[in-house]
Amino acid sequence: MNNDFIKYQAQTSPYPLGMEVSHAIGSYIYDTSNKKYLDFVAGVSACTLGHQPPRVNQAIKDQLDKYSHVMVYGEYSQSPAVEYCKLMASLLPAPLDKTYLVNSGTEAIEGSLKLARRVTGRSQWISCHNAYHGNTMGSMSVMGFEERKQAFRPLIPDVDFITFNNEADLEKITTKTAGVLLETIQGGAGFIEPQNDYLKKVRARCTEVGAMLILDEIQPGFGRTGKLFGFQNYDIVPDIVAMGKGMGGGMPVGAFTASSAMMDLLTENPKLGHITTFGGHPVIAAACLATLKELTETNLMQEALEKEKLFRSLLVHPLIQEVRGKGLMLAAMTANAEITNEVILKCQDKGLILFWLLFEGCAIRITPPLTISNEEIREGCAIILEVMDEISI
Repeated sequence: MNNDFIKYQAQTSPYPLGMEVSHAIGSYIYDTSNKKYLDFVAGVSACTLGHQPPRVNQAIKDQLDKYSHVMVYGEYSQSPAVEYCKLMASLLPAPLDKTYLVNSGTEAIEGSLKLARRVTGRSQWISCHNAYHGNTMGSMSVMGFEERKQAFRPLIPDVDFITFNNEADLEKITTKTAGVLLETIQGGAGFIEPQNDYLKKVRARCTEVGAMLILDEIQPGFGRTGKLFGFQNYDIVPDIVAMGKGMGGGMPVGAFTASSAMMDLLTENPKLGHITTFGGHPVIAAACLATLKELTETNLMQEALEKEKLFRSLLVHPLIQEVRGKGLMLAAMTANAEITNEVILKCQDKGLILFWLLFEGCAIRITPPLTISNEEIREGCAIILEVMDEISI
């Protein structure tokens, strides 16, 4: 591991993996000794089209030759951002027709929470136990995992928590609730899907009491579940959609989308209801536009469901208790965190990148690029099974 990496760059854990990256292309990352690693993580669901996707790279280069940052968000009309928001409106159900471009998923959540308060005039937010929505102070306030929050309190008050898929808890959503914030598929909790029309029931309760339904699509979004957004699998329409990660084909970005009537409330009383310097950056927006066009003009989203079937057929082993998730948002569940840790670390030694989930220690994250081939899926799963065969229970 590079000593300067530890000495000068702030770390997020005591034990970073520390791979020294040389280059990456397609489904592979190469270290400085030119060892290649098959990537089953895709930058934690961010590299939707793999590494160095040609269409995205070309869009970035073309935009760099025209202009980069010229003005804070929302003042100048810049064609990559305008074209992106217009295309997004055509792909989303009514009334989701206006998009605010920001810099990250957590900022998308912050903007969504502010918008819910602005629309309703209410203060309370409802989130889920074991939810993860980002790590800024507002997003952390709606994180349903106290161990990660306690060192940073006090956080924003008036947040209550419900249990995902627990219908009885929906009574906590009342006329005092500004917004209900849910991950369409719970990520850090273990890739938990909604059951028994749960999202429809949440939607109905929000409509009944006048609360905004905010869906966090930061992980499921951009084709990973077979649809552009995960909620499109469940026949509901939220009031606000927050997005990020896979949106930019590996570039840093986020956005939140709502109706024009709602979004326009951020422009006055007060003015600058949300403001960002670099949101809608033309180079980033060009990358987003190229990513979105590639997803919608190819069969990659539909193929994600076929690739899920292949993963499920291959990941059969006594150490795998179940495979959770949908499309290419999968988690192989083992009996305990020790097995999971050993599998992830030994697979990296053998040239396969896997990763953890935030709160569920038994889960092995499998979120490869949507462009991964069937042959690469077989190659990676063979390594997982080989490693599991070597582990003594």
